[in-house]
Amino acid sequence: PNLAIERGVADRLGLQRLVLPARSIRAVDKARMIHNAATPHIEIDPETYEVRADGVHLICEPATVLPLAQRYFLY
Repeated sequence: PNLAIERGVADRLGLQRLVLPARSIRAVDKARMIHNAATPHIEIDPETYEVRADGVHLICEPATVLPLAQRYFLY
């Protein structure tokens, strides 16, 4: 787990911040994430595809541009 630190990756990348190994990450869940602890009740209507989060109908317009999309041409 400390291999990148042992090999000096932080120095090679010129990082100014302190680099430490990640520990006990399997114990991290949504309740422990102070900036992302929302766990709404999600409902999806299989006939109309309407999506609700905590009873609020969520609406999202279709994307007009997909910047990372790629077209494939078969000849």
